[in-house]
Amino acid sequence: MEKLLLVLLGRHRRGQGVMMNLILIWWWYNCLDCYNNNSNMMMMGLGVSGARLNDGGASGSSRLEMFVDDLPDMPRIRAFSHHQDVDVDVDGHRRVPVPIPLASPLRIGMYSKKWKFHRDLPPSPVFAYGRSRKAATVPGPTIEALHGVEARVTWANHLPPGSDHILPWDPTIPTAKPRKRTGIPTVVHLHGGIHEPQSDGHATSWFTPGFRERGPSWDRKTYSYNNLQQPGTLWYHDHAMGLTRLNLLAGLVGAYVIRHPSLELPLGLPEGRTFDRPLVVFDRSFCRNGSLFMNSTGNNPSIHPHWQPEYFGDVIVVNGKAWPRLAVQRRRHRFRIINASNARFFQFYLDDPGLEFVHVASDSAYIERPVAAKEFVLAPSEIVDVVIDFSKSKSKSGSVILRNRAPYPYPSGDPVNQANSKVLKFILSKGGQELDDKSKIPQQLIKYPSPDPSTASVTRYIGFFEYSSNTGEPTHMYINAKPFEAPATEMPKVGATEIWNVINLTEDNHPLHIHLGLLAALEQVELVDLESFKECMLKVNDAVRCRVKEHARGKKIQVPAQERGWKNVYKMMPGYLTKILVRFSHIHSNSSYTFDATAEPGYVYHCHVSKAS
Repeated sequence: MEKLLLVLLGRHRRGQGVMMNLILIWWWYNCLDCYNNNSNMMMMGLGVSGARLNDGGASGSSRLEMFVDDLPDMPRIRAFSHHQDVDVDVDGHRRVPVPIPLASPLRIGMYSKKWKFHRDLPPSPVFAYGRSRKAATVPGPTIEALHGVEARVTWANHLPPGSDHILPWDPTIPTAKPRKRTGIPTVVHLHGGIHEPQSDGHATSWFTPGFRERGPSWDRKTYSYNNLQQPGTLWYHDHAMGLTRLNLLAGLVGAYVIRHPSLELPLGLPEGRTFDRPLVVFDRSFCRNGSLFMNSTGNNPSIHPHWQPEYFGDVIVVNGKAWPRLAVQRRRHRFRIINASNARFFQFYLDDPGLEFVHVASDSAYIERPVAAKEFVLAPSEIVDVVIDFSKSKSKSGSVILRNRAPYPYPSGDPVNQANSKVLKFILSKGGQELDDKSKIPQQLIKYPSPDPSTASVTRYIGFFEYSSNTGEPTHMYINAKPFEAPATEMPKVGATEIWNVINLTEDNHPLHIHLGLLAALEQVELVDLESFKECMLKVNDAVRCRVKEHARGKKIQVPAQERGWKNVYKMMPGYLTKILVRFSHIHSNSSYTFDATAEPGYVYHCHVSKAS
């Protein structure tokens, strides 16, 4: 069997959360810094119904009221068309024309423009995806694809010439650096896609406007997504070396949905633009003039002048609006929720005892049976597909709020505050205004082969290492104690299934994302006598020699029921060994890849706290 090329990608992290008084000092200094750099700039204080918050604002700050903007439905672009009919014999006597979907080439650009995140906030300079500068949005348009119909997308970089980013970038970390200042490098990765490596958006396949400068692994202008995988929700985002963190913060994210009507329509789930919506959720901070705010001083400024391992903003944005509202019917609605934050985890719940989330898919794959839950945790880059039946609401106010209670950094950081604990308000239709709801939640969804460890041909140990300065602040993180530039350490074979034991020796939860492969979480076991094990690993970087089995015998964390199927991302708990099954083949069929997965530049796996990806 042919070997599959994987490349290593590491990431950095921030230290544990600090005490609240230090947080207030940090915010205060950065408010002054923002103000001093530009007399029109000051950190935007946050408010609820005009109320002043005391845990994030500075003296004299303005207020942002929640739930005053309607939730946008991002533009939807079809990657197919029905230009060709074929005659089909229906009864031996008649032949009727049947439309056959064909690939419809797309050209989607990256533009610099201004975007209004809130009614009372001036328009913000952003980078946005769209068919034109005028049509570009944050997040970008939702691309709708059909199973089996190739999507061909030309991603065109229309960002301004020169190398001045709208956010501070740090040249001391490995970064895509054009030699001739021809523009800001970008490259697009379709997260969850199973496609050729040349179209995967490798970090070194970046390009500047007009393709005038290109990264060392750049190969083509037009990407091909064959869409032969299982139906589900994916998302696309920037993936340029060292700039992913900034380009995502600037707005370069968007949803991508692969539909398979003959499989999905019989399920009877809510459908149509009104009742089946992608929700792209992320956090941001703003200056008074509307511009995005990111601390420009690194946590180790003598080493990295600007780089911070993680980014947290107190304004929660959904589909490009801060704390929006959505009018809903008292019936079932489907939401494909994508956490596009750089570092923030969400622990979602609804403030209505009559409501629950019914999970139907996790990341890009349906689960076998629906799973009902009152709350769940969603890591950066993770996707959840849920149905909420608002006919069961017990709200007396006529509204329901989607809330968050995940500490940041997760799981042992600071508690949420009044601002980042709220996400979205659902406004319920009045009694008697219900529509006839013909949707349902079936007992069985789509069954794929169950994860079977006995099919694994290889067992690997993957270590997450962190390194700190003399002050105790983190400087970088490596996977398997090797930098990104090191030769590939994992060389799976096409069609293979492997067991990966991921050992998280850091203090934060890391959402692991594997390009091309699908993964299934099997178990998480606490590492006992962690410090001695960590000391051994830092010396020899060999889990077996460090007797990992003697340490992996602490308490076990069960995989949540809704996450026991095939996924693209899983949360690696700090101080734990997480055993996952990784499959480098399709799950919906026995067919081989239609492309050469061993070609350059290969694929990567990495933590998706993208402040440092």
